[in-house]
Amino acid sequence: MTTTELKRQKNTEQTGDLNGHGKQQVRKSKIFSPFRTIGHVSNGTPFAIGTLGSTFYIVTIVGRSFQIYDAATLHLLFVSSKQTSAPISCVTARSLFVFCAYGNKIGVFRRGRLEHEMEIPDSRKEKNFRINKLLVFNAYLIACTDHKVYVFENREASDKFPTVYYTSFEVNQIYGSIVDVIHMPTHMNKILVATSKHLLVYNVKTAKNVYITSEFSESITTITAAPVIDFIAIGTVEGICKIYNVKKGKTLKNINTGSKSLITSVSFRTDGNPDIVCSLRNGDLFFYDLNRNARIHHSPNVHKEEFGGVSKAQFLNGNPIIVTTGGDNSLKEFVFDPALSETNSAVVTPPRHLRSRGGHSAPPSSILFSDENAHFVASGSLDRSFWLFSLRKDAQSQEMSQKESKVKNGKLQAGMSGKFRNKFPPIVSIVQENSRSKEWDNILTAHQDEKFARTWSSKNKKIGKHHLDTIDEGIVKSIAISQCGNFGFVGSSNGGIGVYNLQSGALRKKYKLHKKTVTGIAVDGMNRKMVSCGLDGIVGFYDFSQSKYLGKLTFDAPITSLCYNRSSDLFAIALDDLSIVIIDAVSQKSVRQLIGHTNRITSMDFSNDGRWLVSSSLDSTIRTWDLPTGGCIDGIKLPKVATNLKMSPNGEFLATSHVNDVGISLWTNKSQFKKISTKHIEDEDQFANILLPNVSGEGGSSLIEGALDSDEVDLEDGMYISPENLNNDLITFSNNSRNKFNSVIYLDSIKQRNKTKEAPAKQDNLPFFLELTGLKVGNNAIENEVGKDALEKLNQRQDEENPTSKLLNLDKNKEYQFETEFTKLLRLKKYSEFIDLIVGLSPSNIDFEIKSISFTPPYDETVSFFKAMKFGITSNSNFEMLVAIVFNFFQSHSDTIYEIKKLSKNFDEDAIKVVEAMNDFQKSCIEVVEKLNEITKYCSSVVNFITTT
Repeated sequence: MTTTELKRQKNTEQTGDLNGHGKQQVRKSKIFSPFRTIGHVSNGTPFAIGTLGSTFYIVTIVGRSFQIYDAATLHLLFVSSKQTSAPISCVTARSLFVFCAYGNKIGVFRRGRLEHEMEIPDSRKEKNFRINKLLVFNAYLIACTDHKVYVFENREASDKFPTVYYTSFEVNQIYGSIVDVIHMPTHMNKILVATSKHLLVYNVKTAKNVYITSEFSESITTITAAPVIDFIAIGTVEGICKIYNVKKGKTLKNINTGSKSLITSVSFRTDGNPDIVCSLRNGDLFFYDLNRNARIHHSPNVHKEEFGGVSKAQFLNGNPIIVTTGGDNSLKEFVFDPALSETNSAVVTPPRHLRSRGGHSAPPSSILFSDENAHFVASGSLDRSFWLFSLRKDAQSQEMSQKESKVKNGKLQAGMSGKFRNKFPPIVSIVQENSRSKEWDNILTAHQDEKFARTWSSKNKKIGKHHLDTIDEGIVKSIAISQCGNFGFVGSSNGGIGVYNLQSGALRKKYKLHKKTVTGIAVDGMNRKMVSCGLDGIVGFYDFSQSKYLGKLTFDAPITSLCYNRSSDLFAIALDDLSIVIIDAVSQKSVRQLIGHTNRITSMDFSNDGRWLVSSSLDSTIRTWDLPTGGCIDGIKLPKVATNLKMSPNGEFLATSHVNDVGISLWTNKSQFKKISTKHIEDEDQFANILLPNVSGEGGSSLIEGALDSDEVDLEDGMYISPENLNNDLITFSNNSRNKFNSVIYLDSIKQRNKTKEAPAKQDNLPFFLELTGLKVGNNAIENEVGKDALEKLNQRQDEENPTSKLLNLDKNKEYQFETEFTKLLRLKKYSEFIDLIVGLSPSNIDFEIKSISFTPPYDETVSFFKAMKFGITSNSNFEMLVAIVFNFFQSHSDTIYEIKKLSKNFDEDAIKVVEAMNDFQKSCIEVVEKLNEITKYCSSVVNFITTT
């Protein structure tokens, strides 16, 4: 497939979404392009731990992608570069390689890139084919479904991972479905398969069953090999953990976890302490000492029970560290601290939370960019958490602390110990202003069914000390903060608006215009005018500084939300009749009405320059409205409804949250780099069909795409290859270093500087054989033998007999060239090849070739040189090297050029040709320099504008 076909295919097709759907036809948006998703850590699929020497890495699953974390820091190392064709069902790791099962395929990845892919034979015939377990040991790869085991082996002994299908065998359904599979140490070529009621030992080399245990009374859920030979741990549905000897077929010990919850995994501690941990479906961790036969600790609510509890817990080999994950989108590490003294070594301290990574376990309910540089996105969710997600580094994301202070309003509160029992209700709205972030609380949140708003500190990353109550005992429905950061506004479900001082938390003003719920509040940047709206269809205007009522606008439909743009003093209101109205706060008049959405509007926001309004709706679309023309200029159809959207303050990104998606999707704004047509879109058939961004970033785009047209992008193995010229209108430098550029210009000075100041002095008292060269010695010997006069006559006679003896003897049958490639290309007028040649020469060769240019009439080589330089300058490439070469030319031949100009005045035709070629070259140089000045001034103006606004 050609590069053009690949580009066309990428522009018209994109492989399915996170749910593994098939290919969908894609029409690109002219403004927004999917970038990536943040906030995903794990979807609850059991993780895998790999080792590289003494270091560990953790592999977690996120839909059709996986992420690799460093176990020592939980820093994100790699994300799979491409999404798999189906959701990943299980994963395992060995050395540098990660093995993922998805659909009927197994992929082998290294550093997130696919190295090899294997397909299960005859799997296409089965519906809903799924691989549940993967196991890698020795030269084998084992893949298990509900009732069948597939074996792959190495092609050769030197192979790094198994790739060749070897055999398969089926487990009789009377034993139940396969729940787990392990390889026990010292058991050559054998695996232990656990079904719901039995343990079966198979020899993978012969594909034969060699042992079957009797039926267990409890249903098996998981098995793990113990560090003792022939022993395993068995987890059951009833919460019983069994220590079982496979060789003898006996149960050594039954461990009751104290709950009826299902055991999802079991792991042994291998750093010298005989401990075992069981992870439970109710979200708890159970720790047991095998030597003392006693429970040592029980950690409740490690992961949320409503999302499946703890899906897996595992000790790091040789370390007192436990890694856990669950369906609540979190990854945690716990550590056992050493005993305080040897005398109290029997007392085991409970495991301490070491580090964690996480995100929302339920879809976000409100989002915003928390700083001007679009570094963090603040997000509240239905899971009652408040997060700050970093767009730059995953490790910088953190959850805001809900631990309230012991001291409130300067007084110690009775019964407060700095703890909280339950998290706050879900956040429904967030506002933030950073002008006073170092002095006092600068974030305000409204919570579900609460009668007060809470303050937060972005500096301390925790809950603030003030509760801002509604003035009429209603539920908080809308909030706002003034741009100065001094005042907080709280709108009530009963129609009242209270204004509070954020420093002291004291009530300052009251407004009672609305009869129904207040759905939006805004204040201009100078604190002069305040605007409010409500479900009663009223938009109220107030003089905030003097607390005066200025007037109102009344609409026939309830107003559900308000969005204010301080730079233009425009605000948008969403009505229940599915329209959006733009109102000028200065004139207090409606200036635009935007109609197009076919279902309730969920969110809207202005662009950073105030020219566009972006809105989302339950009709699964995102529309961009051009306010000067009042029409829809871009539309996106989404596979999931967008519940919230926010434009970044610098205009680079659009952030969206979606139904049934715990992550936050980021979209790049192409208008940062190229002009966007304001042509209106009248029909929804012209909307772009775009799949949501994903964790791997596949199918998305970086900021550079906005600077390039889609049909000009070159791809090689999925990587962007920069062309020699980004655009013919731009002036491009060469790839040569600055040192080469300077060497071409100052080569004479460099040679002069490097020249020796005085000749090497002859050493005294040298041996006689070092004083004479071989030629001198030979001549002296002949001269002493025949005499000086006889030697001169002999040389003269040889020259008369063979006059060509001193010339090089050339073969007449061969063709010889006495011109360099430099001269040949000038003679043939191949200017493009000539430019490539001279730019690639070394500085000394460039100087030699230029000084060797012929200046004998009719000056053909000189004229060709000027024409070649004109061709190079007008091609807008290798600009700085061509300038240096021309400088070297005039520095070397200035006197000759001066003489040629004098001859041209005497009407010498050959000299006139040289002068005309030189004048054409000079005009081209002037045009290019003027263009360069224009581009430089334009770029400087853009940079100054961006850095000062």
